[in-house]
Amino acid sequence: MAAIETGLRQAEALNSKMNDLRERLEKYINLKHYTDNHKNVTPKGNAKLMRICLIAGLSDTEKRTKDDLNMQMSSNSIHPTLFTVHNLNGILASLIKLRYHDLDINWEDNISKSKVVNAEIFRGFDILMKGDTLHDWLKVSTAASIKAGQIPFLNLNIGSYDGDINAYLDMNSKNVTNTQILVAGTTGSGKSNLLAVLMNEMRSLSVESNYPVNFLFFDYKGEFSDMANNDWLRHFEVDRSAILDPMVEPLPFTPFKNFVGKTQNEINLYSTELANALLSIDRATISANMSERLSSAIINAYKDTKGKPINFTQIIESYTELQPEKDREKTDSVKAVLSQLERSNLFSNEDRIDLIGNSFIVKMDKFPNDGPIGKAIVYFIVSKLNAIYENLPVQANDKEKVELRHFTIIDEAHYMLGFDNKPLRDLIAVGRNKGMSIILATQNMDAYKSKFFDFYANAQYPLIMKQQSINDGVLKDMYGVSGSELVEIKQAIAGLQKGELIIKNNDAILMGLGKKYKKIKVRHLI
Repeated sequence: MAAIETGLRQAEALNSKMNDLRERLEKYINLKHYTDNHKNVTPKGNAKLMRICLIAGLSDTEKRTKDDLNMQMSSNSIHPTLFTVHNLNGILASLIKLRYHDLDINWEDNISKSKVVNAEIFRGFDILMKGDTLHDWLKVSTAASIKAGQIPFLNLNIGSYDGDINAYLDMNSKNVTNTQILVAGTTGSGKSNLLAVLMNEMRSLSVESNYPVNFLFFDYKGEFSDMANNDWLRHFEVDRSAILDPMVEPLPFTPFKNFVGKTQNEINLYSTELANALLSIDRATISANMSERLSSAIINAYKDTKGKPINFTQIIESYTELQPEKDREKTDSVKAVLSQLERSNLFSNEDRIDLIGNSFIVKMDKFPNDGPIGKAIVYFIVSKLNAIYENLPVQANDKEKVELRHFTIIDEAHYMLGFDNKPLRDLIAVGRNKGMSIILATQNMDAYKSKFFDFYANAQYPLIMKQQSINDGVLKDMYGVSGSELVEIKQAIAGLQKGELIIKNNDAILMGLGKKYKKIKVRHLI
């Protein structure tokens, strides 16, 4: 028998009813004034409201009829978290079938079961909007209930250890020093599924709270943005509006910093950093004069805009003006890089989206992974995230946990580790204080031992999946092992199957007893 909670669609009237309920609910539960340490409770999305209505509807013992199912359906989906949050799917499915046992319902048909679920939500809505019924329902609570205003505990259930013991990654308690995750796994190791599980857990645990964790995912393979895999998106509480495809239209924000009201020295430092990055991205061979000219061109472009964000055309024009007159018609290696970026039309000249207030998937599969365009997209977006985070207050916290605002996932990360990627380093350094997590994924753990930055030292969770080869020095650094212990870990890695990984056993490492690693079987999601 098909699961009730999957494949559901929304009735056309559902969203408007949920907006009405949200407005009434907020009037009940919010105060007129709040201190700086508190925030208004606003149910995010509709899943929580739908669940309240569904439970209220199922509490009504009135006999159901076919007339209850007379409604127009939309193409919008109902997210499975309607059922799965708090593990309510079993009891809710049983109650639904109990209420409709007198009717001939085809539970294998998505439209039929969608109408049943929507009918119960509508029934509950009508109940809760009558008189003081909503007030009475709000008085029913348990000590274990999670209030919408509380910071959610992001303890990610990624699979199981031997013996079917659940395996968790603690992302935001005050027991963890940082929130960075490194993933290494060769093709066919199950790396894409692991990334999906991490995204699914962080979203499902937070999306209905006042502290939703949003994400930005660089989809190098195009798997997550593929139309054929649209059903994947529901696992992350997004739809196709989250997909940004710079091959189709420019990314809806400017990649350059805004220096209005800032000092000239800040612009000078940024110009040097940006010039070095642009040249490193394309591995251009240039003279010292050309490098200095590029930095000066960036400074002059900002003078022309009076500190407002610049664009590649303005940099090219400023660079050309600084060339010797006889060379201005020539295309040197610097102008070649800039012109390529200009022609690609990758970015808008203004910000039209909230890059961290929402979740996005950047489609990267049409760009050569090691080419300048692909590198530039990731570099500038990460730089943009840094600029946003610089202006954010320190994240909220309570006695046990801290707020996690956003996480960035970079697959095929080795392409971004081969040069001095200052925005990436800064993003990692800023992370803990601003509520940011970064997940890097690549084929081999060796790639994280960059001459520019020690990614191991800044990663809470290095996750090793099946490897073609692994450097002894990497394992020695990560696990502090040698001799027979080193051999044992290498054998464990060699024996990993698809969907399996090893993780550091920090307790064993700290105490000097037992195996210094644990094996996890990642739960299957996609």
